[in-house]
Amino acid sequence: ANILWLSVTDPEPGLGNYEKLVENDALARILWTTFRTCAITTVFSVGIGYCLAYAMVHAHQKNQNVMLTLLLISFWISVLVRTFAWLMLLGHNGLVNNGMEAIGLIDRPVRFMRNELGVLIGMVHYMVPYAVLPLMANMQTLDPRVMAASRNLGASGVQTFRRIYLPLTIPGIVASSLLVFILSLGFYVTPAILGGGKVLMVAEYISVQLLVTLQWGTAAMLGTLMLIGVLALLWIMSRFMQLSAVFGGGATR
Repeated sequence: ANILWLSVTDPEPGLGNYEKLVENDALARILWTTFRTCAITTVFSVGIGYCLAYAMVHAHQKNQNVMLTLLLISFWISVLVRTFAWLMLLGHNGLVNNGMEAIGLIDRPVRFMRNELGVLIGMVHYMVPYAVLPLMANMQTLDPRVMAASRNLGASGVQTFRRIYLPLTIPGIVASSLLVFILSLGFYVTPAILGGGKVLMVAEYISVQLLVTLQWGTAAMLGTLMLIGVLALLWIMSRFMQLSAVFGGGATR
């Protein structure tokens, strides 16, 4: 409530801060960059996370415990440490470029830094563990007898996956996508370092407005829009499926 109030009262009462969305092309580009980057991050994170979750659920119990332990350990590594690691790996003379040059894949270094590609790599790497957990939780609720019945009735493995398994995991995919997208909206360190000032996202722009230009009203307006956007996303999702099923209430076992 305080943020909403500040967005319509600072620096003066009215909707002047919200009018900037129409009048300020730079601000519109920042919002579009944020949405596009978060959407792409969500697609790749959930895609990779789905494969990892599937492998973990169907692995032997001992291997599953090892994989889950490694996944949980990744949560203890700070985003700053991960970002600087990618800074070293993706640099002009980093391990990635040197490795590709050594095996003849490229003739000259690829520019991974100071662009959206580097930001996406860093964000996807950080968000994959968050994508795995909801998917894994959903997959573990599926009754294996359903898939076995499909195979017994003559369906191939691909058909069983496409027509039975994948539809049953849609709630997990939705929950994972929501979690990744919402968390991605708040990324600050990774775009600032790997983007090198070339990829400006909302979180970094809000920080500039608060700490540098002291435009608290603009920062509050952006924060309000992010909150409304998340709530609207949840509301739209609730129109198509029960949120209780999305967040774990739809077990089939």
